[in-house]
Amino acid sequence: MTETALLAFATFFATIGPIDVAALFAALTTRATARERRNMALKGVGIATAILLAFAFFGGAALAHLGITLAAMRVAGGLLLFLIAIDMVFARPSGGNSTTEDETAEAKHRQDISVFPLATPLIAGPGTMGAVVLLSAQAGDDPVKLASVVAALLAVLVICLAALMVSSQLQRALGVTGLNVLSRVVGVLLAALAVQFVFDGLISSPLF
Repeated sequence: MTETALLAFATFFATIGPIDVAALFAALTTRATARERRNMALKGVGIATAILLAFAFFGGAALAHLGITLAAMRVAGGLLLFLIAIDMVFARPSGGNSTTEDETAEAKHRQDISVFPLATPLIAGPGTMGAVVLLSAQAGDDPVKLASVVAALLAVLVICLAALMVSSQLQRALGVTGLNVLSRVVGVLLAALAVQFVFDGLISSPLF
């Protein structure tokens, strides 16, 4: 149980990236009041939580309905997470766990960014959705393991909400260099987890 929870926590922390989300949130809400930023943070995290929990509880059934095996999901999820890890290590934005340039430009003209781009794709992005489905599917019918995955997800979302609440102070304290250093360290960890997912998928596939 502990191993499952730690693996899930590390994966979700890397794919969501609470510090990166907070930094972008601060940049996009410079004209908002403290109350407006707080309301957007609460709404955005709430919507993202609902989306990710739906993937956690119904993602496995969707895979079975589509005829996708857990081995295939492990390999596909591992490859997707590895691509995100590469972007994190080289500190370059991608659509996997952040907004694209066009999405960021559009968000600057929005007064309320809680649904887009905060809830999705910043928090509940493709990489996080894939990780949720993969880890919940790996838990299978074991309620304890599934509870560990969900608990880890909720813990990271709470951390994300806390980071959003102090996003301006956090951005000033870390600066661009600090944010990039943190992103690179987490990216290396995510790359190792991604490779392990691929290895596990290949071993459990009909190929071996």
